[in-house]
Amino acid sequence: MSKISFLGPKGTFTHQAASLVSDELISYCTIPAVLESVASGECELGVVPIENSIEGPVGITLDSLAHKYDLKIYNEIVIPINHNLIVNPGCRMEDIEEVYSHAQALAQCQEFVASHGIQPHYAVSTARAAKDIIGYRNKAAIGNAKIVELYGLEILESNIQDSDNNETRFVVVSTDDHERTGKDKTSIIFSIYEDKPGQLYHILGIFNKYNINLTKIESRPSKQGLGRYLFFIDFNGHKDDDLIKNILAEIEENTYFLKILGSYPEF
Repeated sequence: MSKISFLGPKGTFTHQAASLVSDELISYCTIPAVLESVASGECELGVVPIENSIEGPVGITLDSLAHKYDLKIYNEIVIPINHNLIVNPGCRMEDIEEVYSHAQALAQCQEFVASHGIQPHYAVSTARAAKDIIGYRNKAAIGNAKIVELYGLEILESNIQDSDNNETRFVVVSTDDHERTGKDKTSIIFSIYEDKPGQLYHILGIFNKYNINLTKIESRPSKQGLGRYLFFIDFNGHKDDDLIKNILAEIEENTYFLKILGSYPEF
């Protein structure tokens, strides 16, 4: 069975997503380390978060795929994010003075934390936060139910996220492209020549001309100076479809830089 790397440690939401791909999983502590494990051939696939419905894009994933790694998005996974207040056995709400979790998890539970007057603290991951509170009656962690199983903790309050429409999209990266399935999505990055009126509008007009639906558009600094941006776009279709080939050729003619991040089955 193929080795699959993921942003760990065990018990994180990425671990939950990666478990849907394979049981042969290897944990890495950073997103670049996961991507490097695939680029080097150590692992066949890697699973990393790319965006959250509340907090938006995961910048390090987008930047790494744009600037550092020549990898392909091979698939995508979307899972609902249900956060829980996790404590040591027997603890009550009135015992809790501090709560630990990943920055994104804390941001997604701001209302709950504020309403209970708990002091938030950042941790490198939700799983690490849970591990660090073991034995402390006045400390809690925020994370998923899998953490409870791993560390012998308890869920004091369930579904404490600010929004019920909280989902995270993960991408499965590979050195190879995914074959066409008939219901695909393509992700690209591009930058325009100069910051002139109408240039981005012109590129987006290409998709309108061919009646292709955009499912996402995101901008990121190009790291080449203020006011210079890379644009990330997801749209329906596979790069090997004749219509999509025409679109990509036309975009390439009108951009300074174009990179195809991959075509993969639509979730």
